[in-house]
Order: sequence, then structure tokens, then C-alpha cells
Amino acid sequence: MRILIIEDDLVLGSSVRDYLKSEGENVSLITDDRKIDRFFNFGHYDIVLLDLMLKMKKGESILSQLKKNNPEIPVMIITAKEGIESKEECFKKGADDYIVKPFDPRELLLRVRSVSKRYGCPADRMEIGDLCIDVSGETIFKNGCEVKLTKREWDILYILLINRGNVVSFEKIINYVWGDKPVGTESVRTYIRHLRQYLPEDAIRTYKGRGYMLVGQ
Repeated sequence: MRILIIEDDLVLGSSVRDYLKSEGENVSLITDDRKIDRFFNFGHYDIVLLDLMLKMKKGESILSQLKKNNPEIPVMIITAKEGIESKEECFKKGADDYIVKPFDPRELLLRVRSVSKRYGCPADRMEIGDLCIDVSGETIFKNGCEVKLTKREWDILYILLINRGNVVSFEKIINYVWGDKPVGTESVRTYIRHLRQYLPEDAIRTYKGRGYMLVGQ
């Protein structure tokens, strides 16, 4: 799942980002709210975590803009404002959840995944061409028929999936799939060739000497 955090408190924002990354999520952080408009041109996110009390812009205004331009993207408010009036305003503007600081990052993760399920985000399922990937069930279906993957094939597909739209290095794939075992890049290439038999053409892009990227919605 691709998560965007808009939080001008660098310490808190970095802490939340690092925790969510440790749980396998793909996370970006904006600490300068003046860059929001430009940043959103860079790609699609599955959920936005939005602070209300930013330096340059009101979070409520950003919420309205996000929901107007990207109604398909859920927005969770993360804020120190705990009054019912603030909650009422945000939910009226389209917020999907509201969590008050300080919060336990484990609760935040549970809420993020709950919201993503309601939107059908890739935390549960993703479609690429005629391929349906059931993440929770660790299975894929092609034209309605289940495709059997080996454990390592699935692990490589999963790390590409949670980082989709970004290049995943050979080193990161090897560390995730094989851990400390001495494995060369040729093993990764072999499994990528296997996966390409099931995925649509060009779904996995090769970046020579760097790694691979999974593309597609």
C-alpha cells in the first residue's frame, strides 16, 4: 500500500513513516505543505495521512482539495485537535477517519488497513490486466483461474507489489526473500522470468544494474 503522510513535525512524521515502512508499507512524507500540489503530480497513493495544523495551509482546506480532485483516495486525519467541532468539520469535508495525537502507531496501522479495506486498496486485492492478486490469501488468479506460485515467487511478487511504482534493488529483494543466504542476482533474474509468464507484458520493468519495478493499477 502506498501511503502519503502530510505532517510538518519532522520528528513525528519520520517516526510514523519509519514504523509503517517496518510493517511493509510504501510510505512517502511531506513536511513542507507548500509542496503538496507538486508532489501529487508524481503518482497515485492508496491513502493520505493528513495533519490539520500545518505552517502555510489549513489542513481542512487541503482535505477539501484532496477530496475534490481525488475522491477515490481515502484521507485519515492525524491531529492534536480533539474537539467534536473539528471532527464534525473534517467528516463533513470527506475525511475517512480521525485519530488524535498522541496515538499508538499500532492503532494507526490498524486504522489505515481498515480504511484501505473499505476502499478495496491493494492491502487486500490488486488487478494488473487480466491478473487479480489476492494479497491476504497470497494467491493470484488469471482469467479467473488460480495460478500456483512457489513461496519465493510469491515473496518476490509481494515485495514488488508493496513498492509498486518504485525500483526495488537486487539487494532489497535478496534480503527479503533469502535473508543472509549467499544468493546472486542471477537467482533473482530466474524468478522474475517465471513471474513474467503470468503477468501482463511489461508489468515488470527492468532497470539494468539496479533492479525491477512493478507497474500497473
